[in-house]
Amino acid sequence: MNNAKKGDWVQIENIVLKAGHRAPPVPEDTQNCDLKLWVKGIAMHDGNIGDEMNITTVTGRKASGKLVDINPRYTHDYGDFQPELLKVELQLKKIMEGGKDN
Repeated sequence: MNNAKKGDWVQIENIVLKAGHRAPPVPEDTQNCDLKLWVKGIAMHDGNIGDEMNITTVTGRKASGKLVDINPRYTHDYGDFQPELLKVELQLKKIMEGGKDN
């Protein structure tokens, strides 16, 4: 789906700082990239991917930017598996069940 209708859940993108305009302590490879901001919200009008889109966020904030996604997913997680945390989890369960930790 490449076109959004008014009222659709969408994501916009803005460039906050262009490459080369980042703070001096930022590493060189980061300096060479734009600093981008993505915001999700409700489309205030119809538009196509790549068009300028005005949105209202769930907190009521108004924002505008380039439309990059329609019905965007949440794709966060807690990172890679950590074996140490499994050991702690098993020990905690044992303690909570009234057993002793070995």
